[in-house]
Amino acid sequence: MDQIPIPTIDFSVFQGGHNHVQECGRNELINNGAVDPWFELDSEDLDSLYTVFDLKYQDNTSDKQVQSLEDQQQSISDHWTQSDDSSNMDLPLQPIQIQTTPKASNGIQPQEPRLDNFHGEKTNSISLASLELLNNCGRLFKKPSEENLSNALLSNEARVSNIPKLSTEEILRVAGERYIQYSTQRVDGLSMFIHPYASSLSGLSIEQTKDMELVHLLLAAAEEVDQQQFHLASQSIAHCLWKASATGNPIQRLCFYFGEALQERIDREIKRSPCFERKLGFLSNLALGNTPESLTCHTEIPFSQVMQFAGNQAIVENVKGATKIHLVDFNIRSGIQCTGLMQALSERRDCPIELLKITAIGHQEKEKIEETGKRLQSFAKSLNLPFSFDMVFMSDMKDLKAESVNVKADETVAVYCYTVLRTMICRQDYLDNTMRVIRGLRPSVVVVCEVEANHNSPSFLNRFVEALFFYSVLFDCFEDCMDRDNLVRKRIEVFHIGEGIRNMVAAEGAERFTRNVKLDVWRAYFVRFGMVEMELSESSRYQANLILKQFSHGSSCIVQNDGKALLVGWKGTPIESVSIWKFL
Repeated sequence: MDQIPIPTIDFSVFQGGHNHVQECGRNELINNGAVDPWFELDSEDLDSLYTVFDLKYQDNTSDKQVQSLEDQQQSISDHWTQSDDSSNMDLPLQPIQIQTTPKASNGIQPQEPRLDNFHGEKTNSISLASLELLNNCGRLFKKPSEENLSNALLSNEARVSNIPKLSTEEILRVAGERYIQYSTQRVDGLSMFIHPYASSLSGLSIEQTKDMELVHLLLAAAEEVDQQQFHLASQSIAHCLWKASATGNPIQRLCFYFGEALQERIDREIKRSPCFERKLGFLSNLALGNTPESLTCHTEIPFSQVMQFAGNQAIVENVKGATKIHLVDFNIRSGIQCTGLMQALSERRDCPIELLKITAIGHQEKEKIEETGKRLQSFAKSLNLPFSFDMVFMSDMKDLKAESVNVKADETVAVYCYTVLRTMICRQDYLDNTMRVIRGLRPSVVVVCEVEANHNSPSFLNRFVEALFFYSVLFDCFEDCMDRDNLVRKRIEVFHIGEGIRNMVAAEGAERFTRNVKLDVWRAYFVRFGMVEMELSESSRYQANLILKQFSHGSSCIVQNDGKALLVGWKGTPIESVSIWKFL
């Protein structure tokens, strides 16, 4: 069976005019350089940090609230050991809404998903119940480090030299569990202020303990925002941002961006102008353009290459025997994802290619797409590959029609959708139209690569917890794969990750366009259009694992089967999925 070779590509040709990255300004990178008086606290003085909550909880705790907390904790305990079934839905694309109240039954109650009512959606006032997700959120499978995690938390005699290194996601899970335990102890004026972690974290390092304290502040702020206690929430956010840093360790960076997003949500709720005006149109263009950020992610972070080579291998196998191949790419960007496919087809000897045509679908940055076409033309020429490039450009994706794509009768069509369908989740009519267009092209294979996460819940707290875990994995990955002072990393975190967090946390309704759903939800949706999932071959899986060996931290990236599809994760947590489909 034909396999895609690992090409030696000069990535500089895809870099365009970006020969270097300008130093980001202090305001742009939001680096809080103030001296933190809390940072120098000794471990025995950490209790004093929680004096800031003293008046707050005294002023806001009543007998009714205490009883509510007790009832709520009972409900949390009922759910704590249950698995997260949020992706096992019968209907797309709106995930179920977790409801945990004293009157609820033990289990997750599904709601009928609706995609056409985003303007009227409301968040749940579930409070701590949303943190039931902490136990199972994002887990791909048990991993060896969990044994170290348990040992670190249970052993009070652990020596500093033997303290295991915990991932960002592991720190979050432990901090969330301790936060729930601490919150349920706030049942009277004497016990509510005991230190939330006490001796249970004595097996962890000082930095890890401080990280968990920081997560505690963030979770407290999120709960207060959900309860619309905006004054208290602003205080918690201020304390959180004082300790967090846009240039610190992964937990500090994570809490910094989520803290800012929570503050913007408050500003929106009370009709106050946000502190930072965001140019979201610019950000969308940046994602499409030929940028150092996209190239750095491609060369330094394994996810995109793993997904692309697995997808390209699937295309090669499903157009075998065709001499004229037409690839329709719905998110062409720099075009670097096409190079592996082009090289594999150029080396095919049993059935030489007469023509490879690539059509890029786009609705903005027309000049960038044209530049991409020129680069691909040049690359094809170097391979001696018969090639043509076309572009279907419209001002609005709702205007896209199958007839807009120039498909000849003797061409075999393949469709490539890399993280593009997720951008239409908030606009069902656009998504439905895109699927009808793809069906009208009568492709031999459709490759779908999407983010494997549930960021579409109408419940604010559920969405907050899911997003917190997902982005913690990205920050953990960046920490391992790139230097902290890497300027491109800073730009990625500010302009891409930071803005994604901000939109997901602060916005609601149609304004919240950063949404993701898991593979099982996409499967249910695709069935509506008569699509059938095909199994990724062993060669595709081999390609994915082969790519991982090219990265210094590839061992932390896990490739896992999910039915006929493939999941790619980091240290056990899923990040992206790749699946292949055909129409009946």
